[in-house]
Amino acid sequence: MNKPILFSFFSGSGFLDLGFENAGFEVAFVNEFHPPFLEAYKYTRAQMKHKAPSHGYSLNSIEDFLSGEEGLEFSTKVEKAKSTGRLVGFVGGPPCPDFSVGGKNKGSEGDNGKLTRTYVDLIIKDNPDYFIFENVKGLWRTKRHREFYDSMKDQLVKAGYELTDRLTNSIEYGAPQDRDRIFLFGIKRKHISHKLNGSELSTAFNWDKHLTVDIDEVMGKGKWPDMCPFSEDTVTDYIEHITPKQKELSIQYWFDKNDVLNHPNANHHFQPKSDKFKFIQEGDDSKKSFKRLHRWRYSPTAAYGNNEVHLHPYKARRISAAEALAIQSLPADFHLPATMTLSNMFKTIGNGVPYLAAKGLANTVNDFLKKYT
Repeated sequence: MNKPILFSFFSGSGFLDLGFENAGFEVAFVNEFHPPFLEAYKYTRAQMKHKAPSHGYSLNSIEDFLSGEEGLEFSTKVEKAKSTGRLVGFVGGPPCPDFSVGGKNKGSEGDNGKLTRTYVDLIIKDNPDYFIFENVKGLWRTKRHREFYDSMKDQLVKAGYELTDRLTNSIEYGAPQDRDRIFLFGIKRKHISHKLNGSELSTAFNWDKHLTVDIDEVMGKGKWPDMCPFSEDTVTDYIEHITPKQKELSIQYWFDKNDVLNHPNANHHFQPKSDKFKFIQEGDDSKKSFKRLHRWRYSPTAAYGNNEVHLHPYKARRISAAEALAIQSLPADFHLPATMTLSNMFKTIGNGVPYLAAKGLANTVNDFLKKYT
């Protein structure tokens, strides 16, 4: 099967797209509204020697593609991609603060929440062969947000799509981070109805195939080391604390794996401005801000907005961009441009989908497309 094509939205600096590309997809169009993120996206593609998307980059708001001249131009690009005979899909995770439990919680009427509806409207308008939607667990677990989410799914079903979704923790794909996200996959009914032989899409789409970690086995109280006093520049051995499998989900393992002290973004961190950096215990992540990571545990969700600050386990400072990228399970050779501001670096890192989760999801989608289309 030829490489499936993807049109990417809310692309950030390309974490989700990189996972799909490395799983055998071609990203043909990239849409990101925030210029520094798009510039970082272009930079990282060049550094990793990935070719530019064949249908270009766009700084437009996604709303522009629903009507008018921009809408017509966009539809033409989608039709041109379809004319190659390959499957054409949309992928995107609309900004999520309005659905996040720790965010604004304005729901579908918030400025960001409305973009979820816009993404669904664009799918219905331009009829990609398949699509992927990613968002926060609040859209799944909060009653009024779930009603909105279900109504969006109903519209997609009426538009001819079969759907399957899963609330997935990034740890299940081997990323060192406790991050729950909804993944929704949809495909045009006409592509699969004669191949499923009466089976439901949720059965045929094997969500579990590329999971590498049994989350019940590795998570839970008593299974990870407790907090300990902060001690600057110390070294401790993992063997007395955790199992080899847990080690691979730990902060220290990923810091070593990505050689974060010699990474191009190693010195990109905010400078300490308070003595309290020295008194918060290693592993104390009980507060919303100033969470000190534990070297032999996984990280809380990498969310660096709204004054959320993650402190280095054994240095009296915040984590660096290199360390945050490791927590997002990016390859060691992925780095952001030095010209990017620290605020934009940490915002784009926190917004991104952990690379291993993106690649695992992409492999699952690709397996399905190969077998059933």
